[in-house]
Amino acid sequence: MRHGLRFSPDELDRRFHAAWRAKTNFSHTRTDWSDLVDQVFAGLVETPPSRSFFPALYAAFSSPSAWRVYEDVLPCLEQWRKRGLKMGAISNWDDRLRPLLEKLGLAPWFDVIVISAEFGQAKPHPAIFQHAATLLRTEPPAILHLGDNRVQDFEGARAAGLQALLLRRGEPPRAGERISSLTEALSIL
Repeated sequence: MRHGLRFSPDELDRRFHAAWRAKTNFSHTRTDWSDLVDQVFAGLVETPPSRSFFPALYAAFSSPSAWRVYEDVLPCLEQWRKRGLKMGAISNWDDRLRPLLEKLGLAPWFDVIVISAEFGQAKPHPAIFQHAATLLRTEPPAILHLGDNRVQDFEGARAAGLQALLLRRGEPPRAGERISSLTEALSIL
């Protein structure tokens, strides 16, 4: 209720997902996020968020308190590190990601972090996956990419020559295609 706003979280979530699906040419810049938030609140507020509360909202999502790390993440990262695996993160995000990963205690687990806003290409473009492979000094077919978006992660990684599994929490696993938790990937890696 900060900023005097009272909206149903479900309604805002629905509006966000609709605006997210409708976006085009999204580069994960502050301006892109501002425009998206303006779309979410269109017709709900008199003054667009970009001219009122967007800066506070943008800052809030750079804070670890806005995010949740699933229970299986750290134990799996620890097991993979013990096995000597190289690990990388490829994300369609902006310059807030590196400090956020540090604050969440996740950055040290990754040998490589590739962020679309820094690299200039977003997933599913093959170049971002190939860049990560180059930084890892590993051939694409030897890399298993785990991600939660069918087009950006699963299809994008495969198109770039990587192996891929789709992480769909709460959905039944499907051999060779989908896992429902990172723990399932421990038996594969």
